[in-house]
Amino acid sequence: QVQLVESGGGLVQAGGSLRISCVASRRTVSSVAMGWFRQAPVKEREFVAAINWNGVWTYYADSVKGRFTISKDNAKNTVYLQMNSLKPEDTAVYYCNAGSRVDKSNTGNYWGQGTQVVVSS
Repeated sequence: QVQLVESGGGLVQAGGSLRISCVASRRTVSSVAMGWFRQAPVKEREFVAAINWNGVWTYYADSVKGRFTISKDNAKNTVYLQMNSLKPEDTAVYYCNAGSRVDKSNTGNYWGQGTQVVVSS
C-alpha cells in the first residue's frame, strides 16, 4: 500500500506561479509512473501531467502544455508540478496519482487526498 500526500496548494493571482508536491510513503517514485489530475467544481476529473518511472518520458494535457512542468526527485520520493502562467480555469483540487500507467486514459491505483489551487482574476 502506498500513501501519497500533496502539498503546496494555495491562492495565487492569474499569471502567477505555484509549485505543488506529492510525497510517497515509501520508495515509489523511482519504480512507477506518477501523475497529476485535477477536479474543478461542476467539471469532470481531468488529466494534467505524468512522468514515467525513470523520468525520461513526460506527458501533458494540451490545456497546460508549455505552462506546467512535472518533475521528480527520487531521493526525496517526491513528484512536483511547477505551474506557471496560471489562469482562473486552472482552479481545482489537484490530486497525485501513482501506478503502472498514468496518462490521459489511464490512472494508477494510488491517490492522494488532493491540494487546493485557486487562481483569481
